[in-house]
Order: sequence, then structure tokens, then C-alpha cells
Amino acid sequence: MSIAEDRETPAVPAVRTEVEVAIVGAGLAGTVLALSLARAGRKVALVDPHRIHHDEFRAEKTRAEQMGLFEKLGLGPVFRSLVTPMTDLHVFRFGHLFERKQAWEYAFSYTPLVNGLRSALPPQVPLTVGKVAEVFTGPDRQRLVLTDGSVIEARLLVVATGYSEAVRRAIGVERIEESKAHSLTMGFDFAISPQEFGLQSLTFYGRRVADRIAFLTIFRIGERVRANMFVYRTVADPWVRAFRENPQKMLLELMPEIAERCGNFAVASEVEVRQVSLTTTQGHRRDGVVFIGDAFATTCPAQGDGIHRVLTDVDCLTTHIPAWFATPGMAADKICAFYDDPVKIAADERAMRASIYARRITTETGLEWRLRRLRNNTARHLMIFARRFREAGKPSDARPGVTGVAFDHSDEAGQELPAGPPLGT
Repeated sequence: MSIAEDRETPAVPAVRTEVEVAIVGAGLAGTVLALSLARAGRKVALVDPHRIHHDEFRAEKTRAEQMGLFEKLGLGPVFRSLVTPMTDLHVFRFGHLFERKQAWEYAFSYTPLVNGLRSALPPQVPLTVGKVAEVFTGPDRQRLVLTDGSVIEARLLVVATGYSEAVRRAIGVERIEESKAHSLTMGFDFAISPQEFGLQSLTFYGRRVADRIAFLTIFRIGERVRANMFVYRTVADPWVRAFRENPQKMLLELMPEIAERCGNFAVASEVEVRQVSLTTTQGHRRDGVVFIGDAFATTCPAQGDGIHRVLTDVDCLTTHIPAWFATPGMAADKICAFYDDPVKIAADERAMRASIYARRITTETGLEWRLRRLRNNTARHLMIFARRFREAGKPSDARPGVTGVAFDHSDEAGQELPAGPPLGT
């Protein structure tokens, strides 16, 4: 199977390498898998066109659940060294402070994160810089031919090429669009310093259906104050163009109640955007090759499930590989054990379900969805009222920011709210 792409100048002399696992793509999924397999003593080849990962904007925050998976894979210390942790989270709804909670979240820029993980690769797993020209897969051995003539042979091939289609097409799999241009992630810096910002994280949920805003979240990455906003629009939408031209003006109109906390929304960078479609893969159950991360499926990053899917794929795959290698061959019946793993299925279904629900509860105007929003928002208004009532009777120096039970960000990400709020402390 041949791949017709622009070819780069060979980075290394043509060689022939034999390994147990060949990984194509050294983004987050491929690099984490290579690190995990190296820790298990596997012989691995990691192939990517670029020694240094290119600038790439993606959602820039994750949760304690994902940190738990990094720890399980033995990569917790590496990950912690590359992120900014935060625990003081402030959530705004309806123009008011709805919740203040203590929970671990971690902020990062995707490119430095990937490059930092690459730098942790052990000497026995060097990054092979090159493009794949041909791919041959089968029930026993897999073969990659790079554009410089180098050959890599392996028992198992793992495709972790993200959105790139070249290797996937050469193998013969098809990406199915479940929801085209499903959501848009926007990222930008605020001019305010972290010291002035003070709070570690703010999240503001959109007020009006017509705005098509899931939420804006503001947080620190090192010495920057960063914002990610998730909207259900396309890059070509006039609203998006207007926002990119004058984000400060539009933010002041959308959420004036938190302007003072963010330096009056003075923006210190261009507005980066990333369009995301919901996709799945067809024709992937085949001999010798596994697709992981965004090379297998893509979901909306607003719910934070993208990294969760990647790490779950790596965790499941590293669990199955020892049994696969214990017997000859690498036929599709072995490979299918990965795709049929209940843990993987649950993670993929959760991410897709949350992506679809979050958009519909935010944007749909049919009676069913209007009633759902009414129920959810009535519960939240009652919770705000209950909190204020409780705090009214407390001395001012004894009042916490917010008390009582409150919902986390998953409210809009596939979780139905209870019919009424718990009003007790």
C-alpha cells in the first residue's frame, strides 16, 4: 500500500529495523504509548515526520481523572512537570457565581506537552524522523517503508496519526463523519498577569441559546492567563469572524459580570481556533494493525474526554499486548479483543454521547430540549437562592465563597440533572 505525499529530505541513512511494535505518529497518543511500552521492556519504533512537534492548538485543560490514568501508566511525574495545577475553581451561571469548589485540574499547551513527553523517551526508543511511503500489513508481520528507503518491520503496527488520513487511507480504513463541524474551540491570552488574576480558574456558561456558547474557561498556564471558549459554530460563521476581530468587545457584552476579574478582557494574543467534527472509523478490524486516539475516533473537547479516550486506549492496548505476543501471529481475532474491550467501549461511548448531548442541550430549540433546559435551570436557580439564603444568616467573615451541593461541568456533558435541587448543607 503506497502513500503519495510530499517527501522530505531523509533525516537518517536508510536502515532496516526489526521491533515488536511500530507506532506511526508521535503526538500525545503515540508518544504516551511508546513510553508505556518502553517501561514494559518492549522493543518499539516511533515514527513521525517532525523531530519537534509543530505548533498546534488544542483544548488546554484536563481533570484529576486523566491524571489518574497518567499515574496508572507510570507517567504521572512526567505529566506533572509539564502542566500547571489548579484547585480553586469558580463557576458562573446566569451572570452570578454559582459554585466555588476545590478539585484538581491541570492546564497545558499541547505542543510543549507533546515535546516534553518526547524528551522523556528512553534511549532505546529514539524518535525516527521520517514519512511513511508504503505500508504492508498481515497476520504475522507488518512492514513500513519510509521515504528515505528505511524499512521497519514489526509484529504489531499502531496508527496514532490523529486527524491525518494518509496512513489510514493506505491501509484501507474509512473515517465516518457523525457530526460535521460539530464544535469550535477558541483560545487566547489575556493581558492580565497571573498575580493580578489571582483566582486559579473561572468558568462561565453561556446564557442564551442564540449565542451557541458551551462555556468559557479562564486559567493559568505558567505565567500566562489563558482562555478557552467552546462554541457550536463553524470557522466561517460571521460571529466567529467578528469575535476574532474584536474579542474584548464581544466578551464584555457576553459576560460583563466577570470582566473585572480578567483585566476587563484585554486580549494579548491572536484568537486561535480549532474546528472539530465527530467521527468514527470503519474497516478497522484487520490483521496486524490497531488505530488509537484521534486516528480511531474524534469527539468534542469541551467535555474533556479527548485525553481520557487517548489514555484509555493506551491503557487497554498495553493490557492486551502481552497476551498477543505470547502466541504466534497477529491476526484480526487478536486485534478485535482491543476494540471489544468493555473499558474502551465505555470510554468511547461516553465521549460520543457527551459530545452530542452537550450540543443539543445548548442549541436545540425543540420542545423536548426547551423543557430539559427549563428543568435544569430551575434547579440551578433554586440552588443559588438556597445558598444566598443560608449565607445571609452567617457572619461575613464566616461565609465561604459557595456552600452546599452543586453540579460540576458535566451537567452539560451528557448528565441529566435531578428534578429538584438538594437544598440542605
